[in-house]
Order: sequence, then structure tokens, then C-alpha cells
Amino acid sequence: MAANLVSLVMQFLTPDMIGRIAAALGLDRNKAESAITGAVPALLAVFSNTATQPGGAQKLADAAKQQTSTFGNLASVLASGGDTSLVDKGSQMLSSLVGGRNRNALTDAIGSFTGLGQKASGSLLGMLAPIVMGTIAQHQGATHGLNASGIANLFASQKDNIAAALPSGLGSLLSGTGLLSSLGGAARTGTAEGSEVIREASASRLVDAARQRDGAARSNWLYWLVPLGAAAALLIYFAARPTQEVAQQGMSQAQNVAVQGIDLGNQITNNITSLRTTLDGVTDVASAKAALSKVQEVATQIDKTGGEVGQLSMDQRKLVAGLISPLMPAFNQLCDKVLAIPGVAEVLKPSVDAVKAKLTTLVA
Repeated sequence: MAANLVSLVMQFLTPDMIGRIAAALGLDRNKAESAITGAVPALLAVFSNTATQPGGAQKLADAAKQQTSTFGNLASVLASGGDTSLVDKGSQMLSSLVGGRNRNALTDAIGSFTGLGQKASGSLLGMLAPIVMGTIAQHQGATHGLNASGIANLFASQKDNIAAALPSGLGSLLSGTGLLSSLGGAARTGTAEGSEVIREASASRLVDAARQRDGAARSNWLYWLVPLGAAAALLIYFAARPTQEVAQQGMSQAQNVAVQGIDLGNQITNNITSLRTTLDGVTDVASAKAALSKVQEVATQIDKTGGEVGQLSMDQRKLVAGLISPLMPAFNQLCDKVLAIPGVAEVLKPSVDAVKAKLTTLVA
């Protein structure tokens, strides 16, 4: 069975390595891990697109060969403070492989999806690009050789794995750029399914971290907060995924924030996901007018749910706030981006502001 290229890259990105990358770029570790989870398959998707272009596979093969000798030294480079040079070289390599325009489109998508912004996302991609190419060199060089034909065949065989690992929210941001064209139908189905490899690895890391933080606590509500904390963190990664799947995998233990059998945390995050999907489709005044009724509908639903949250205990309300709060930075950035489109603010701003105000009261 062919190796999963996404899995191979993520195996190199151990918790220690992610911590080094976060420290080198001045990022919060959890945000860095979330961003890396999306950036790795996104980079592979863009490289897959390059592999289908005339001469693209050869460029990828040549770039991989250059990383053969440096891949094993990346940890020491980060430890010695050589991260600036690494980012610069990685950014230059990324531009040469995909073109400046495509690199900027990828950077904007990562920045919007993660909430890191363009500068931090560009630096992260510059650091990850050599890691991705180094993994390709290590895998392909040991099996089929670093040549154009081998690279082309490698990416052709990895379409499903790459598409499956790409978070749907990020896939939506990239879908209009043409950067996912080489994935074909896999991009449409894979982003809805998600990556089992990354999902399990992320969940394991999050649960371990939660258990460490929870070691000194003995009360019952903190006991079941451990799995709920992991569920909340998973929502950061998969907020744009279909609600039923997210609920089954990440929210199964959130029944203590229910009123009359209704899972309020899940209901609110479902509303946020629906609103993000709606706003993602706004590109001009006409699409803004078409989206207005949906935005108003979500505002009404959140307002109703907010009243039900008022029936919860103080501890339960804190849990609901803990589910919503991590989603807000990316959501607010998306709102700002959409409202900056000429003419859109006049149509959507009052309703969007109303939604944001209602959500703010729930995390206060």
C-alpha cells in the first residue's frame, strides 16, 4: 500500500518540532499546530498542481534534491536561531515552484483560515515548504528516485490523501483560486471527509495536554472537562466541517450543556459554521443581498439560543463560552474581509454586527 504523504510530513512535525516552529515565529503553540494542520495539505495540493504543469514535475524534483542534505538538520537550524534564513529560502523556493501570484493566494487563504494574518502565514509557509519537500526527497529518493516521472506519479497517487487532509473551510477559500484543480473530484469529496491521520494525532496531543493541565483538579466537573476541552479544540480545526460529523467525533461528551435535550454548544457552533459558509460565498453586492436573509436567520437563531444559555449554570455557561471563543478570531476576520468588499457593508454590516454582538454576550 502506498504511503500517505500527508502522514509522512506530519510524522516529522512532532510536538517538539511544532514547539520550535512556534517559538521561532513568535506564535502561540496551539495556533501554530492548528495552522500547520491546514498548511501541510494545502502546500501539497499546490505542489500537486505544479506537478501537472509543463516542466513542473522536474522543478519539484530539483527542489527536492536540494533539500536532501538539509532536511535532517532542520531541528538544529531552528535551535541555532537560523529560522530567518530558513524562512527566506523556503519562501523563495515556494515562489519558484508555484509562482508569486499562487504563493500570495495560498498565503491569504492560510491567513484567513487560521486568523494569523498574511505576514505570519507567509513565514509559516516559508518554514514548512522545505520540510514538505524534504519529506518528498526522503520518501521518493528511497523508492523511485527523484526524477520528473517519479514526482508526477507520486502526486497523482496522493490526490485522495491530500484532499482528505484539507480542512473544508480552507478548501473553500482555495477553491476559487485554481490551486486545487489537480485534485479534481477528490477535492470536493475529500475536504468533507477530513484526515483520519491528522485528526487522531491532533486529538491525542490535545487530550494529553488537557490531562496534564487537569492533574491537580479533583472536582467532578473538571473531570469531564478534559474530554470536552479536546472537543473544543477539535472545533477550532474543523468548525467548517459538516456539523453531524463534528458532533459525533468531538461533542459526544458535551451533554452537560444541554437544555431540554438540545446541545446548546453544538447548536451555536453549527450556526457559526453556517454563517461562515454563507459569508464565504459573498463576493459582491448581489451575492451580499442574496446572503442577507440567511445572516438574519442565523442572528435570530443565535438570539434564541442565547436565551436558553441563560438557563444553564455558571459553570455550564463557561463551557459554552469555551466552545465559542476559539472560533471568534477567524470568524471576525472573515467578517472584516467580506465587509471590506465595495458596497457589501451597506447591505450586511447591521446584521453581521448584530450576530457578533450576540456572540460576544455569550463569551463574556
